[in-house]
Order: sequence, then C-alpha cells, then structure tokens
Amino acid sequence: MFMRWNNIRYMYIRSHLYGFVLITFLLLAILLSVYVWFRPEWLDVQAVLFFMTTYACIGFIMSVYAGFQSSTGIKQRMDRLSMLIKLLSRGDFSARVEADHQDEMTGLAEDLNELGEKLQKQKDSIVKVADERAELAKSAHKAATIEERQRLARDLHDAVSQQLFALTMMAQATEKIFDKKPDKAKHQLHEITQMALQAQTEMRALLLHLRPVYLSGESLSEGVHSLIEELKQKCSVQFFVDIEDNLNLSDTSEEHVFRVLQEALSNILRHANASTVHVKMSVVDDRVFVHIGDNGIGFRAEDKQATKASYGLKTMRERCEEIGGDFSIRSREGEGTHIDMRVPRLREDIG
Repeated sequence: MFMRWNNIRYMYIRSHLYGFVLITFLLLAILLSVYVWFRPEWLDVQAVLFFMTTYACIGFIMSVYAGFQSSTGIKQRMDRLSMLIKLLSRGDFSARVEADHQDEMTGLAEDLNELGEKLQKQKDSIVKVADERAELAKSAHKAATIEERQRLARDLHDAVSQQLFALTMMAQATEKIFDKKPDKAKHQLHEITQMALQAQTEMRALLLHLRPVYLSGESLSEGVHSLIEELKQKCSVQFFVDIEDNLNLSDTSEEHVFRVLQEALSNILRHANASTVHVKMSVVDDRVFVHIGDNGIGFRAEDKQATKASYGLKTMRERCEEIGGDFSIRSREGEGTHIDMRVPRLREDIG
C-alpha cells in the first residue's frame, strides 16, 4: 500500500496538490488584505467564502487530473525501461526500447540499449569460447585415450608378450629333455611357473588401468576399499588400509587421488616385487595426507626400473599438482618405495 502511494503517478498528483494548496493560501491572503484595507462593497465575508470554496473544489479536481495526465507519459516510459532491465536480467540481450524524446530518460534508454548490445556480444563470445573448449576437451580426451592405449600396447609388448614368448620357448625345450634329463626339466618347469606368475601379475597390473577411472558415485574411502578387496582376491600381496572418515575432499580431488592410487598400485604390482602394501589417508590440519608404501625392491633414478615407472610417476605428480597438492616419492634399493601426497580439503564452513 505504501509503495503504491509512493509511485511516480501519485508523486505527480501530490506535487500538483501542493501547488494548489500554496496558491489557495496566497489567494486567500490577497482577498483578505483587499477586504481589510479597502472594504469594497462587492467583497464581503460570504463572497470570500463562496469564492474560496468553489475555487478549492474545482482546483482540487483539476490538480488531481493534471497530475494524473502529466505522469502518464513518464510512467509508461519508466515501465518500458523497467521491462527492458528485467529482460536483460533474464538473459534476453536482444531486447531494446525506443528512445523517442530528447531528455534524461532518453539518455538512460540509449545507455541500456548499448548495454544490451555489449552483453549480447559477450554472450556470443562466451558461447563461442565454450564451444571451442568443448571441442578442445574432446580432442584432448581422444588424444589421451590414444596415448593410454599406445602405452598399454607398449607395456604388453615389452612385458607380457615377451614373457609369453619366453614361456613358449622354455616349454618346448622342457618337452624335448623331459625323458632324458628329468631333473633339468623339473628345474625349467619351476622357472616356467615363476615366469607365468610374473606374467599374470603384469597382466593384472595392466588391467588395473582399464578399471573405471571415476568413482561412479562411491566415496573415496568406499572406492579404495573396493579396489583393494578386488586386488586381494587376485594376488598374494598383503594390503593394510587405514582411511579416516570425513576427509572432506571435493569430487574432483577424490577422483584425482583415486586415479593416483590406481597408478601407484599398478606400478607396485608390476615393478616392486612387494609382499606388503600400506595405504593410509588421514586429516592433518586443513589437508589430507595420503601415504602409499611397499616393502619391495625399491629403485634408483638411474635404474631401468625407474625408467619404466617414470611415465606413471610423472602422471601421478601432475594429477596431484592439478588439485593444488604436494607430491613426493622416496625409494632406496631393498627398502621399498613410499609415495606421499598432501591435498587441500574443503573448508568446514563451505563443505
């Protein structure tokens, strides 16, 4: 109700009424002065009262009418400007308003029209950039997929394929000497068994890369435990997992940490020759501390083993740094390998 009485139309009517009241008092003062000073016969109290009453009635009606009429045009123009602002706020940047007068509101209308044109251009630019980024993302994903396939193909050729070829050669040689030299054949069968186990471990490690990269709705803790349980059923390595509750990581951070863990476990299965693996995730201040350690053979930077794992280590470091984390790795021959990450948490008041 109060807002209605404060709109532009009623403001115009009130301004006309203020002028009418001032003129009424001024006219009344003039008539009273003439009556007091000159006392003309035609001017008496009744005439003054009649005149003022008639003037007040007609003047009130005319003031309201004049205020209503004079505010109609400007109210319509303001309504058009208000509608234009609403359309712009809703994203309809093609809306325009006609500027048919030469006053301040015309300047405001022109400014809003110009703003709409600029916003439309910015919108078109953003859409264009978004389309380009989408195309780049598709190209990057395709390139990453091809690169990953090529890496898996190289690993299969360098490891599993060569081991299977060696198994075939040793099996053929063992078959030839089985009757003549049973002791040597038995020794070669033992070597064949070990090579088969190694090939099986290599294959499981490579298949680990083909697991879904994403957690598929699971929390990080649930995803890690599911992955570890799957590996326990397929290999003889002992896993010790300690993950605190309420890690409070963003979805992107959880995905990256999970992918780093996959890569680390794959390297351990393929290269470390470890019997135990420790996975620990704990909250330290405003960060999540992630530790992945094994008791394997370890490596030195100049070793061939380190060269094989260098691509995976580089990928893990890049993933960690992408989410604002710190990545470090420690390894010595005969003392295993230990990977540490510190990843920022979400703030409690935000998360």
